[in-house]
Amino acid sequence: MSNGVLYVVSTPIGNLEDFTLRAISILNKSKVIAAEDTRQSKKLLNHYNISTPLISYFDHNKSYKIPKIIDRLKSNENVSIISDAGTPAISDPAYKLVRAAISEGITVESIPGASSSLCALTTSGLPTDRFIFEGFLPPKKGRKTILQNLRVFDGTIIFFENPKRLKRTLKDIHSFIGDRPCVVCRELTKMHEEVIRGTVSKIMMDVDKITLKGEMVILIGKDNKNVYF
Repeated sequence: MSNGVLYVVSTPIGNLEDFTLRAISILNKSKVIAAEDTRQSKKLLNHYNISTPLISYFDHNKSYKIPKIIDRLKSNENVSIISDAGTPAISDPAYKLVRAAISEGITVESIPGASSSLCALTTSGLPTDRFIFEGFLPPKKGRKTILQNLRVFDGTIIFFENPKRLKRTLKDIHSFIGDRPCVVCRELTKMHEEVIRGTVSKIMMDVDKITLKGEMVILIGKDNKNVYF
């Protein structure tokens, strides 16, 4: 019996219209859809009249779920994996499932679409020719070392951050990387999308004016006179 295909399907990061025709087709044709939060994903599926069954797959159940999903794939079932928003496997537990599928000789296909990191980068006004994505900084161990090492990176640095930790992260960036060009994006593609541009110190001063809601993207530009706003 041949194996099925694991489809890594990108979903909208806010605006439900940011969904590709191919993604809709693949989800409809899949035997099951593995989702980070089945309740959240159900809203998207209902919007596009997709009736494929959902199964849960998230960070705290991945060790239990991966063997079960691999068994489905080995039984010639096509499985799609989606995250709550954006591209699976980017700061996301789908990475582990992809690795497991590859190790079993199962075909993995990416169905591209929205990505908050690239959406933020292209709207930021910071250089796009060279950039590095760091995801979420660790809360303690290794945090200082990562930031100190990034100080010498000659390009744009992209972080994800929880709004509750925004102040602390900006302070640490200022301390260990410097007072660089900075952009903070929140609620990208949604009705209340907000993009704040300035320097790290300027945004730190104005942080209380920012609505601390929704996942945020922080971008830091290189120390070049042509990059400052």
